[in-house]
Amino acid sequence: MSRRMAVLGSGSWGTALAIQFARAGRDTIMWGIETDEIASMAKARCNKTYLPSAPFPDRLEVTTDLDAALAGAEDVLVVVPSHAFRETLQRLAGAAKQIQHLAWATKGFETETGLLPHQVAEQVLGESIPTAVLSGPTFAAEVGIGLPSAMVIASADAAFALRLAEAITTDNFRAYTSTDITGVEVGGATKNVLAIGAGISDGLGFGANTRIALITRGLVEMTRLGVALGAKKDTFMGLSGMGDLVLTCTDDQSRNRRFGLALGRGANVEQARGTIGQVVEGYYAAIAVHRVAKRLQVPMPIVEEIYRVVYASASPQEAVIALMRRPISPE
Repeated sequence: MSRRMAVLGSGSWGTALAIQFARAGRDTIMWGIETDEIASMAKARCNKTYLPSAPFPDRLEVTTDLDAALAGAEDVLVVVPSHAFRETLQRLAGAAKQIQHLAWATKGFETETGLLPHQVAEQVLGESIPTAVLSGPTFAAEVGIGLPSAMVIASADAAFALRLAEAITTDNFRAYTSTDITGVEVGGATKNVLAIGAGISDGLGFGANTRIALITRGLVEMTRLGVALGAKKDTFMGLSGMGDLVLTCTDDQSRNRRFGLALGRGANVEQARGTIGQVVEGYYAAIAVHRVAKRLQVPMPIVEEIYRVVYASASPQEAVIALMRRPISPE
């Protein structure tokens, strides 16, 4: 019998993952808070707003009733923006049914505390529930329509990571496993900030040389931060590190990259956010990663300049000059 999966979050990524689990043969129910939106999905059997070309498999249901979503679910997958992650877990803590296993595809440090998602989960729900994070270089639209994709599932509980990987894998989707939950989460948080930088660079009209320098040195900064937090260095050479970084820095499906493009072309921060129409995770991650790096005294000059552009009114041109004029140092 199929283990039922409850997916909490009905945006583009929550929808894509719900479709993929159902496509792989898992009975899946997706929960969202917008009554009209969920009713539209139930009628159209697709998410017309975000993934209109990805029809729902027969095994996928939708609901606005959280207790109903959790009632028969053995696994819960949270797919909400980082700033809503704690609130969603608090709703789970107060739900009628206690959850058995928890996973999330949320990316980013908590802005106020600097905690990673697994640390927030421990605070809210305790340490007895097996947990996992899903991450990697995957755009929702491509997963939704079934294009070949790969991701990593990390958990301190290797058996749980393997079970989830087996439950989501199909001929067109492959999941790998990891026990380095910190490394996978740091990669997922930091790449969004660096993607803003790549967008700014291209928006200013710079070329491929600039973009690859930013990506390469950004990977160094990401790795430094992760190792300082206890992650394994090798994790950042994989799907959730280099893979996700290259994807979001080079393809315009990335909201963070498009946000940076708008900034580079002269828009202010609010104008740039307004052009996206969805949550720009890198906007929140820029301040959170900056704070964590300062606290740990980890040098992250690219992140520092992106933070100054987004939060301290520095111009993109000023940020570029500041980076290029840094003292010469060994690679």
